[in-house]
Amino acid sequence: MDKIKVVAVVGPTASGKTALAVAIAKALGGEVISADSMQIYKHMDIATAKPDTAEMDGVRHHLIDFIEPCESFSVARFCELGRAAIDDITKRGKLPVIAGGTGLYIDSLLGNTRFEDSDPDPALRAGIISMIERDGIDAALDCIRGFDPESADRLSLERNPKRIARCIEVYRTTGMTATELNRRQKSEPSPYNAVKIGLKAADRAYLYERIDRRVDIMLERGLVDEARAFFRGDFGDTAAAAIGYKELLPYLKGALPLETCAESLKRATRRYAKRQLTWFGRDKEIHWFDIDELSFDRILSGSLDIIDNSIN
Repeated sequence: MDKIKVVAVVGPTASGKTALAVAIAKALGGEVISADSMQIYKHMDIATAKPDTAEMDGVRHHLIDFIEPCESFSVARFCELGRAAIDDITKRGKLPVIAGGTGLYIDSLLGNTRFEDSDPDPALRAGIISMIERDGIDAALDCIRGFDPESADRLSLERNPKRIARCIEVYRTTGMTATELNRRQKSEPSPYNAVKIGLKAADRAYLYERIDRRVDIMLERGLVDEARAFFRGDFGDTAAAAIGYKELLPYLKGALPLETCAESLKRATRRYAKRQLTWFGRDKEIHWFDIDELSFDRILSGSLDIIDNSIN
């Protein structure tokens, strides 16, 4: 059976993934599937750099702005919805174009990871989370490294307390490491023929300048008011991890000036971009373009050539 043709545009935040994905979709008759763990939430528009109508440029987008911040979400749920979106787009004769910087989501979807249900242990989970809050993420990663070094290395890139706690919980309840579980879950070959296009900068300082400029624009667009509304509402653990809100909380509480919090936000975003680059840098299938050395038109033309040679 022929594999389903898919394009994925990946890379760090502020690298221009949305614009390239939209241009590819317009050129090849496609639709965009967002692979961003925060753009799924309603109301969180500025902080997550959610594309507006103008940026979508008439291209239909999937998996954006569809659940409330109080709702929990997981990579398993993303893969379920992502597969459904790919099937729907393909059945209508269009090309699925995945765009995003959440590496775990993209790898799990394109790698055809199948998630096995395991009985949760709320008491154990609460104890693990308390331990992480008390001793810190690095201590929890050291704990995981003792029984599952591979997962520890992967989780150290994300530094997501929820996933770190889940890794420890799975091991303590099943005796199986997350690495072994992942191997079992990937026993079936992927149904996708995916072409991966990556955006980065040859000079890291160029990317960091783009990030800093984006934060300034977010603040001009009303990020402070959006953060204030967010903390007044009901939000879940996943949504609360969004970069852009917690960094502004000291200002909202009157503890620090806005300029100090803005610098903290820029620093957190740069660190996140570095982790994204590390994650995607391990994938040898990605065709990389440097945004500081090539014009957008040349990147688009090169991407279309790669796609044409790979899946047509």
